Amino acid sequence: MKKTILLLLALIFFFAGEAKAYELTLVKNLRSAHIYSPKSAIFSRDGSKFYVHALEGKETLVFDAKTLALKTVIPHRFTSDDAALFLNNENTVFDYPYNNCFGSGDRNIFSGKPVECVFTHGGRYLWVSYYRRECDQNASSPSAIAVIDTETDTIVRVLPSPPLPKMLVASPDGRRLAVTNWGDNTVALINVSGEDPASFSYERQIVVGSRLSVKNIQGNRDSACGLCLRGTCFTGDSRFLLVCGMRSGNLHVFDVESGKPLGFVRLPVVNPRHCVLGPDGSKLYVSFNIPGKVAELSVADILAQAPSHSAVRGRVLTVGRGARTIALSPDGTRLYAVCNLSSSLTCVDIQSWKILTSVRVAPYGVGLCINPDETLAVVTSQGRNGEGGNTVGVFAIKK
Repeated sequence: MKKTILLLLALIFFFAGEAKAYELTLVKNLRSAHIYSPKSAIFSRDGSKFYVHALEGKETLVFDAKTLALKTVIPHRFTSDDAALFLNNENTVFDYPYNNCFGSGDRNIFSGKPVECVFTHGGRYLWVSYYRRECDQNASSPSAIAVIDTETDTIVRVLPSPPLPKMLVASPDGRRLAVTNWGDNTVALINVSGEDPASFSYERQIVVGSRLSVKNIQGNRDSACGLCLRGTCFTGDSRFLLVCGMRSGNLHVFDVESGKPLGFVRLPVVNPRHCVLGPDGSKLYVSFNIPGKVAELSVADILAQAPSHSAVRGRVLTVGRGARTIALSPDGTRLYAVCNLSSSLTCVDIQSWKILTSVRVAPYGVGLCINPDETLAVVTSQGRNGEGGNTVGVFAIKK
């Protein structure tokens, strides 16, 4: 009897310890005039600072990770004084004509709306996509991408881009950057193998299905987006590019060197939004916006099934309504998901495929990043239809 009681007590303490072993605690909700429609966020490679991209504020904000103080504001507004940031021969990209919407007639005098970002060159350069140029409300002209030197936190190059660029992803081999364009069913590949920002140049355009014409296109471009391409990943060997179609519900696969399609797979859930590759390259994690789910899929299965357009299976878990950005812990053992409609941040234990914890965030969370030692999570709350938002939440992680 005594042994049974001791065993029961041990089990109680064990499970109590397990329940307390992981916590997410709000440290501070950051608010300021600069935090205007914050979209995405990313920690520097050493974790000393984090960047927040304010879409409507047209600024990138640089925060100190220890003090949470705003260190630097990088404006995305260009005048004739910034001409050196643009290459003289870069009048357009591929064959997209500009609409003349600038009073000066100079297409490189504009304000850009920063949306997503990615590092290249070991964290030296931070690439930021502009959802649109401010004057181009219908997104029927080329947009642009800024390159920030993180040593000085200044913009050192601006490239034109196809309409409505969103996701930016770097190939593991360091040779390429993929720009996934929400506005026309395309992905652009940029050669970033050189060290000088002036050497970065477009290689090719990958078309998913058929390129959507943007000539005289009008209306709500958030929905007039064709397949609505978004989540994008390179495979671990940099050979293939995986692209989610939010509207098509498929995962499209392309050979990177040739740009030719390998095919596509039908995903186990509809409305895929974001994807990240596991640390060993064998698993792909995908968020599904409307259903509020995440999935773990085998990359080998995706590549094998793509030519036949077959369905792929995997582990699926409900994390919260409006599952948006996802991020893996540095060791790949936990998956974080920020959920827009449930205004929550959820953490999943990958081995057991169960939710460890879920906490409230400021209304309508959208962006997410985890620092390199997994002690902080940053969530951007953009707002929705003029309600909520304009907040950056910082959460302490206790493992």
